[in-house]
Amino acid sequence: VAGCVPQGAPRATYLTGLSVVGVQQIDRIVEIVEETLKGHTVRLFGQKKTDGGKKAGGASLLLPKVRKNPLIEIIPINTGCLNQCTYCKTKHARGELGSYPPEEIVERARQSFTEGVCEIWLTSEDTGTYGRDIGTSLPELLWKLVEVIPEGCRLRLGMTNPPYILEHLAEVAKIMHHPRVYKFLHVPVQSGSDAVLSDMKREYTRADFETVVDFLSDKVPGMTIATDIICGFPTETEQDFQHTMALCRKYQFPSLFINQFFPRPGTPAAKMQRVPGQEVKKRTKELSEFFRSYEPYSHRVGETQQVLVTDVSHDKNYYVAHNEFYEQVLVPKVEGYMGKMLTVKITSATKFSMMGQPIDKPKMPGLTEPLKKGEVSGLTKVESKRVLPVPISMLLLAVLLRFIFWLIL
Repeated sequence: VAGCVPQGAPRATYLTGLSVVGVQQIDRIVEIVEETLKGHTVRLFGQKKTDGGKKAGGASLLLPKVRKNPLIEIIPINTGCLNQCTYCKTKHARGELGSYPPEEIVERARQSFTEGVCEIWLTSEDTGTYGRDIGTSLPELLWKLVEVIPEGCRLRLGMTNPPYILEHLAEVAKIMHHPRVYKFLHVPVQSGSDAVLSDMKREYTRADFETVVDFLSDKVPGMTIATDIICGFPTETEQDFQHTMALCRKYQFPSLFINQFFPRPGTPAAKMQRVPGQEVKKRTKELSEFFRSYEPYSHRVGETQQVLVTDVSHDKNYYVAHNEFYEQVLVPKVEGYMGKMLTVKITSATKFSMMGQPIDKPKMPGLTEPLKKGEVSGLTKVESKRVLPVPISMLLLAVLLRFIFWLIL
């Protein structure tokens, strides 16, 4: 078993007799599988340390991997966080902040582009905190990354909490103007009530959040701000909830993730008296109905946009592309469009996406064709002076043969 849940509750009864790999020990997965096949129970929960004794980001970013989407590389830039949110279990599993060295992140990005990736996502529990533990910062990392992003490729910055992006607003706005960076940021507010934010121990006020949104919207016109809301936090009154509604009405966020409060075992909020379930459902319904009441992309109809095609729609009828604001644009499912940059005219819009009609020939972004689905990133072999990706099947065969050899002995 692997992941945050067992790491956060290692003594859970359902883990009895099972081997468990912690979130920072994933690079030892082969060792754990082999020992488990021998009948042993292995538990590795330890945290990796830097040479200076500080918490490291985790397993090396340069480990071989199989991308879910060969066109997209997901790079964790740090693990853990600096918050103590009363409802969150993640801190129990991920611990304190641990940032990867900028050189390792840049090298992983550079390697990805040589394997045909055309889009990189930077992720963490809180990207805004990056580098505080190693003497650098998020803007410094971003400026280094844009230097290695090939023409036509894109970078998407992941979630950041308001307190840690405030001091970087001016620099982040400059970076968002770079042609290879999506004008997009996910900033969870969770509540529009200062009283609730205080009880959540979010370490910012509604005014702080509005400063982030107003500044970036002013300096980067059209920028997409996504946010999260928790409905029914234990101390949330009807008045508190109406403050949240007012905030959402003010900004009409194009992307709004609405969650009902759920008590995570071992968290302070789990011990608080809960809001009645029916009231939580009522508030969730009210906010959800408001969110569905407006269409954020109708003003885009008629525009000509550059979009990068990277995926297939859920109904399999279209290819999915994104414009410079990371807004979803559906284009015809023509094989030659996948992984390409298209010039499209927006012909219609719905709640969650737009329809784009190509008006020019597709352009190949990046450096090379992407790996085939299932091929391993970071592993190469030399054959006839050519560098070839090693199929995942070869790795599985090697593990199987090693196990069979052990049985024979």
